[in-house]
Amino acid sequence: MVPVHVSIIMDGNGRWAQQRHMPRSFGHKEGAESVRACIEASVEAGVKYLSLYTFSEENWNRPVEEVSGIMGLFRTVMAKERKNLKENGVRFRAIGNLSRLSKPILDDIAALEAYTADCDKLTLMVLFSYSGKWDIMQAVNRYRRDIADGKADADSDIDITGFEKYLSTAGIPDPDLLIRTGGELRISNYLLWQCAYSEFYFTDVLWPDFRKTEFRKALDSFENRQRRYGEIN
Repeated sequence: MVPVHVSIIMDGNGRWAQQRHMPRSFGHKEGAESVRACIEASVEAGVKYLSLYTFSEENWNRPVEEVSGIMGLFRTVMAKERKNLKENGVRFRAIGNLSRLSKPILDDIAALEAYTADCDKLTLMVLFSYSGKWDIMQAVNRYRRDIADGKADADSDIDITGFEKYLSTAGIPDPDLLIRTGGELRISNYLLWQCAYSEFYFTDVLWPDFRKTEFRKALDSFENRQRRYGEIN
């Protein structure tokens, strides 16, 4: 069984670079190659949605030089992979608190989303300036605004399906499989609502070394699991 939606917390770029006595930026650049490999592996395996935890809201607290480097790398990768995404049928989407991004980056995102809008083999979601708590809070605030505007009934309870329409991932199936590289055993404020029933796969492999072989190992692990959703099978 191939998971419909695979999500990855890409961890270990900095440590990978430090092990080689290189600046952290070198790890981020090499990590971009793993992104390409996992996109290709997803298309080959028949995965329909791939989401990548690229930059968290907490990451804004990193040194200015590192943040600036990540922003520049993000723009470079979008431009470099533009043709490859289109040719491989990959639709690009960016999700998160994008209001914190600069106009040039927002323009690049909008252009790439429009360019790949008709692609239907794989939907690639880059979660940028994202956190799970932010997502839930922005959903609550959007719901409150709808009540104020008369678009929602303040006297009726909202159910799970109704609430999910306000999340930034509305219309996207929840992750079947959540992968975290780098040896850490936590989800770090990522897709807190959406990962309620995801299968977790943790690996010590640092992100720049996580290529197609490692991705397929994660898929193999998922295939051998039995998903019960609280029921008895």
